Amino acid sequence: MHTLLFAAALGLAQVPSGTPAPAPAAPTQVAPAPAAPLSFHSESLGFVWDRTIPLAINLDGMKVTSIFFNKRKVEKGFFSFLKNAEFGTRAQVEVTNTSKSPRIPGFAVAVLDKDGRLIGAASGGTKLGTIKPGETETFDLNFSQVKERLASGDRFLLAIELRN
Repeated sequence: MHTLLFAAALGLAQVPSGTPAPAPAAPTQVAPAPAAPLSFHSESLGFVWDRTIPLAINLDGMKVTSIFFNKRKVEKGFFSFLKNAEFGTRAQVEVTNTSKSPRIPGFAVAVLDKDGRLIGAASGGTKLGTIKPGETETFDLNFSQVKERLASGDRFLLAIELRN
């Protein structure tokens, strides 16, 4: 009996079928705050295999002083039994933080042959922590899989991105 009364009450409260019910108001969404812009630098440079390439890039107090492309090899020392063993191909980037704030850099490198074809790409950067003011650090950017033609490169693209 209560069920029938409840159903009857609901039926009386309904809007007549000729008049459409008003649409519910759309929920108000707050736009996300814009992200702080990242410091960014990118350029194309001449490629040289197994030699230090001096650079003079200054990105918000992060000086990029050199890059070096080679294969990691054990030359001599305690592990002489591994002499000439290869342990990957890399681009080694040296940076100095000349700013008054810690920096968190990221790097991407793409190597092109004389016809402009991509023959290798690597990326890397700070994994934990920061580069403190006055510190100099070297980053190994690892080439994996596509790397066999790197030594014949003609140009490379370097991109640097800073996070704070």
